[in-house]
Amino acid sequence: MSDENDDIQNAEESAGTASGKGIPGAGASGSFSVSGMYRDWFLDYASYVILERAVPALYDGLKPVQRRILHSMKDLDDGRYNKVANIIGHTMQYHPHGDASIGDALVQLGQKDLVIDCQGNWGNTLTGDSAAAPRYIEARLSKFAHDVVFNPKTTEWQLSYDGRNKEPVHLPVKFPLLLAQGGEGIAVGLSCKVLPHNFVELLDASIAVLRKRSFELLPDFPTGGMADASNYNDGERGGRIRCRARIRKEDNKTLVIHEIPFGTSTTSLIESIIKANDKGKIKVRHIEDNTAENAEILVHLASGVSPDNTIDALYAFTDCELSIAPNAVVIENDKPRFVGVKELLRISTENTLRLLRLELEIKLGELEAQWHFSSLERIFIEKKIYRRIEEAETWEQVIEFIDKGLKPHVKELRRPVTQEDILRLTEIKIKRISKFDSFKADEHIRGLEDQLADVRAKLEGIVDHAVDYFKELKKKYGPGRERRTELRAFDTIVATKVAVANRKLYVDRTEGFAGWSLKNFELVGECSDLDDIIVFRDDGTMFVTKVADKKFIGKGVVHIGVWKKGDERTIYHMIYRDGPKGAYYMKRFAVTGITRDKEYDLSNGKAGSKLEYFTANPDGAAEVLQVILRPKPNLRKTKFDVDFSKLAVKGRGSKGNLLTRYPVNKITLKERGASTLGAIPIWFDETVRRMNDTGHGRYLGRFSGDDRVLAIMANGTYQLFPFVLSTHFPDDAVTVVKWDPKAVISAVYWEGDKQQYQVKRFLAESAKDAVPFITDHPESKLAVHSLVHHPRIRVSFDKRSNDRPEEEVDLEAFIGVKGVKALGNRLTPFKVKELELLDAVFVPMTPDLEEVQGMLISEDEVGNLELPEEEGLEESPMKKFRRAQAEQDTDRSPDDPLLGYQPGKQITLGLD
Repeated sequence: MSDENDDIQNAEESAGTASGKGIPGAGASGSFSVSGMYRDWFLDYASYVILERAVPALYDGLKPVQRRILHSMKDLDDGRYNKVANIIGHTMQYHPHGDASIGDALVQLGQKDLVIDCQGNWGNTLTGDSAAAPRYIEARLSKFAHDVVFNPKTTEWQLSYDGRNKEPVHLPVKFPLLLAQGGEGIAVGLSCKVLPHNFVELLDASIAVLRKRSFELLPDFPTGGMADASNYNDGERGGRIRCRARIRKEDNKTLVIHEIPFGTSTTSLIESIIKANDKGKIKVRHIEDNTAENAEILVHLASGVSPDNTIDALYAFTDCELSIAPNAVVIENDKPRFVGVKELLRISTENTLRLLRLELEIKLGELEAQWHFSSLERIFIEKKIYRRIEEAETWEQVIEFIDKGLKPHVKELRRPVTQEDILRLTEIKIKRISKFDSFKADEHIRGLEDQLADVRAKLEGIVDHAVDYFKELKKKYGPGRERRTELRAFDTIVATKVAVANRKLYVDRTEGFAGWSLKNFELVGECSDLDDIIVFRDDGTMFVTKVADKKFIGKGVVHIGVWKKGDERTIYHMIYRDGPKGAYYMKRFAVTGITRDKEYDLSNGKAGSKLEYFTANPDGAAEVLQVILRPKPNLRKTKFDVDFSKLAVKGRGSKGNLLTRYPVNKITLKERGASTLGAIPIWFDETVRRMNDTGHGRYLGRFSGDDRVLAIMANGTYQLFPFVLSTHFPDDAVTVVKWDPKAVISAVYWEGDKQQYQVKRFLAESAKDAVPFITDHPESKLAVHSLVHHPRIRVSFDKRSNDRPEEEVDLEAFIGVKGVKALGNRLTPFKVKELELLDAVFVPMTPDLEEVQGMLISEDEVGNLELPEEEGLEESPMKKFRRAQAEQDTDRSPDDPLLGYQPGKQITLGLD
């Protein structure tokens, strides 16, 4: 802080000195005046903006303009709507700024739909449309605002800016309003950004604070969407939250964005999509904005474009994914304070507790005053003390006679009688005395005593009273305010993997250039402008560089292509001669990681080395080559075959295996074999609902070629997805497994037309689109399903209609395998209360031993291996694998640990 003051002082002195140079009549005093103005005025302005305009207060969560708007609306409140123009004009007597700032703040408060009840066109936060003119729209305080925001008895007041009116220092808000609405402001050298949270969750968390229990607070946005709050950092500086739009695949050519990220609008979102399309990041044919009450943007894709890949591209290159940096800062005691959202909630809850206690204490005092005067009034009238004042000749005698008349009955009261009490007794009208009813007076006093006892009980149990208060708010205002934003962990999308191939790569081998602008030369293939390209030259060197419109890559190019980081499936085959007269070596290698634009020597490093044969094999395919040697005396065999499948894949820097020491005349491809890499082990991450080959999530099995994934949906359909890692599985996919054409699906569903449960068993037939296996009646729905052998269910019957005991049904014995379109058999003629699946939904796959330990051995060799086992350690992967092999054909218990995955028990309630 001292360094900053020194800098300001130096700047002031420089400004002051400069101001006096060359100006007639300007002396030292003139320069000093400018210096003082710079220091005082700027700091005053900065403090004013921070304290009075941009940052909300700690205790009521409102900025000054918001507080003055609500106070003004309370002044005008008569239960009916008021013109916004009138509210703005009325607020200007409290707020020393223009009508535009008040109007904007009022519209923002109204759009949050919490403390203001709006009528008219208040704009649309989804589309970004502004509200109508203030003279056309109306507003009033909401019922919620009346309940939690105002209480003049507990409000601290101050004079307005011109001294003509009184305004609240803080409103007595008994709710974490700032956390519910969120808040944002930019001051001088300071900004505030508090994200909105869920209404119901805030009330539950406040109760948890009162009960001294732990709680979690994460944002909930009115626009819905999805959010990854793993780095939220309690809303403090340094945190970050990623927000995504919710995108569904309508069909293979259409995507629907039906929830947008917080902080954007459909207009800006569409603009970002168009911008990405113009840059070639994605390929979009047409965009429709059908947003009304809910967001709906239709994205029509160009032909041949993958919808799954486009979803990733939308997240990577457009505003469909935004990163928000929270910064919770509030004003406390005229100073900014940085605080986390949990601490904000604790302070708000403690403030609510204080206000509730204060309200009860005020009410207790009022009730005691009412009881005291009611008792005095009863004594004054029943004991006919009023008759004594007829003899009084002066006012002082009237007071004296009443005081003497009350003294014998003072013991019945709870506090001494004051002169103010006597004056109030003299104001009682004769009409009231004549109609006085002693029984009603006693009833009234007993009612006051009951109220006093109730208030005292609440004060003694103030925490329980506060809990009841929050529960009542939840019951009264909670319905309809459920969480809108889904919290989930996001996967990291690599931009280069999802960018559309919007360029064509060409190469000029003669001059040694490559790029997308060389359209008159050899076409290499398609690429995106984010891709890297790999180049191999005939001198045995290799390098990777960024693709460009035209770039020099050197002469003697033998191979050029798009390179993907970490690609272990592309295997390069190479034969080179070690020097001008050296031996020939062959090698297989993959290029998984490099330093961009660094040249690597793939030969043994001897000068004059040269490539004799080179191929790139994206699928790791083997090759059989025929090598023809130059004829030489005493050389009996001049021709032989080389099988690359017998050559191990090593690093790019390896020397390779010796091929021959004799001069080679020619090398030709004799036969191209199948892939030597085998199937790829694949896992399914339930969190991000996507497959991966990195070991995250549940193991699905080994995939290759035409293998597909079976997904069973909650709506009673199944769909076969291709083996593509970028595939997004729908949120309603309840079961995701590797498709086995021979696996039988057993299903029990409620048939809407016949109003009964049906059982069917069928094979999942190959199909391109989703296949329904229950009827299309609106009331039909899937109850339970299973892919295991002999699946069993427990059927509980409705005791009101029959007294049948529970039954266990073996679905395999109940019905045979039929077609997917078959209706199935009726489960039971009796009314069902509950169905419960007793077995696992499916038997999960377990990784092969080479995936667990990285060892390449066959299954036959597994049984012959003996691994040491230590006592006290959990079962080794080797033993687990052997036991799984041994039990492959035996019946397993549902609790067998080898089954691994049993996602709870599927239960469905019977339908009337």
